[in-house]
Amino acid sequence: MSEPGSDIRKMSFRERNRLSGGYLLKSTLRKYLVSVCRFLLLFGMCFMILQPILNKISVSFMTESDLYNPIVIAIPEHFTTENYRLAAELMSYGKALVNSLVISFTIALLQVTVCLLVGYGFARFEFPLKRFWFACVILVILIPPQTIASSLHLHFRFFDFLGIVKLVHGETLNLRGSVLPYYLMSAGCMGLKNGLYIFMIRQFFRNIPVDLEEAAYVDGCGMLRTFTRVMLPQTKPIVTSCFLFAFVWQWTDGFYSKMFLGNTKLVSTGLARLVDSLSAYIQRMTGVLTTVSVAYSNCILATGTLMIIMPLIILYLFAQRAFVESISTSGIKM
Repeated sequence: MSEPGSDIRKMSFRERNRLSGGYLLKSTLRKYLVSVCRFLLLFGMCFMILQPILNKISVSFMTESDLYNPIVIAIPEHFTTENYRLAAELMSYGKALVNSLVISFTIALLQVTVCLLVGYGFARFEFPLKRFWFACVILVILIPPQTIASSLHLHFRFFDFLGIVKLVHGETLNLRGSVLPYYLMSAGCMGLKNGLYIFMIRQFFRNIPVDLEEAAYVDGCGMLRTFTRVMLPQTKPIVTSCFLFAFVWQWTDGFYSKMFLGNTKLVSTGLARLVDSLSAYIQRMTGVLTTVSVAYSNCILATGTLMIIMPLIILYLFAQRAFVESISTSGIKM
């Protein structure tokens, strides 16, 4: 005895369409039409995102003559890697890369650690003026750091703590030119984008059932042990997401780097000075004060940009699975 529906499956598409009164053909055409439209939309969006990067990759391997050759569009006629060597020399790429890796990694780790504690506190505990303090977190997100630039400059240029430093040493400390202001601001949740990380982590913890913590309390766990043994293992997606955000923003930051680190070589500050360094380099090599062409300046700038974003792309390739998972699970549930 044949299974129900097996006879229908054995029929040809034309016979099944005839039995459905033409509905099967319409639904099939509609499905393929939606698939084609979705493909074209996604392809267009991907091309819009990738086209500038592909253009920079193409330009980075061109000689200066190729830049002015109307025949050369995407594929270099005279393939060269001299642009990468020159950009690396002008940015002191090796030293800047190591400095940026160390600073970005340690700052991102410190920011995620303190924001985890603060975000968990906002999500689970009641304390005086809770709404007021969370409003302050939102203000940290909304107010750009340039607004408090002068205050930050004066605070760390004449750094003191309750007058103790001046009482002991006779004068205040000048912390500008060191990485210490970065760590102090990050430890106090006032670093770059800390308000956003607190908000994201708070939303993540609010989506976790309270029953898990209550069960841990019944089993005899205290607050700290419940946080480290029960809640913390579940935060891998949001921790990965916040760490990536913190690392990338710190990696490309130019505001705090110029304000505090001074002449410390970083990839972000090296890229900002790349065109000026190119002019000085050509003048030093030729002995003549000349103006660098716009096309060649943009070529070296594109090459330096690729050298900076390449470590970030590699980092994302290793962490993209957890990053996408965090986007889908953190939510904006209030």
